Amino acid sequence: MATVDVYNLKREKVGTVDLADEVFATEVKEHLFYEVVKAQLASKRQGSATAKNRSAVAGSTKKLYKQKGTGRARHGSIRAPVFVGGGQAHPPRNRDWSYRPPRQVRLGALRSALSKFAKEGRLVVVDRFELAEIKTKGLLQALGALKTERHTLVVDVAGNENLRLSIRNCEDHQFLPPEGVNVYDLLRHDTLVLSKDAAKALETRCLSKAENKPGKKAGAK
Repeated sequence: MATVDVYNLKREKVGTVDLADEVFATEVKEHLFYEVVKAQLASKRQGSATAKNRSAVAGSTKKLYKQKGTGRARHGSIRAPVFVGGGQAHPPRNRDWSYRPPRQVRLGALRSALSKFAKEGRLVVVDRFELAEIKTKGLLQALGALKTERHTLVVDVAGNENLRLSIRNCEDHQFLPPEGVNVYDLLRHDTLVLSKDAAKALETRCLSKAENKPGKKAGAK
């Protein structure tokens, strides 16, 4: 078990917490970051670019002029792509770009990202992230006391409304509940601040998925 110091919002040490090595002290496999972040960004693409082909545009279906004898090209429709107002040749179509990497790849990338923060000293665990009121200034003062002023991801339980509403106006900081933590948002921040409850929730989330890994049934040969 990895032992991590626990602070209050004044960065005074108030205790320690034991976190699973499988989640916060595992081998950092950076190649998994590429696979998972690429999938996350692909899933954000709208894929809504579209245009009309010659069968979709409005226009007459009558042949423009007779096939032979005019000395002109053998056109058959005013809706052909060579005419102004005609349909586009090979136009873009609606497309779904999203895909999901294997579950163990996603899980491995999340563990590696959490371990990377811990090994590089960019992980701060606080006892409770309680704000007296909904006020962005108070939040920034707390982050300043924790020495995490630049690009901070704060993770706490979803019911912490004062924290969620206080941080929403901050351009460089973000709040996520434990169930919403993902590799892309982790890697684009400099510091990770976890409440004690959120750290345990993340640990449970990762370990429960690992224990449910499909395998041979008991007694199978």
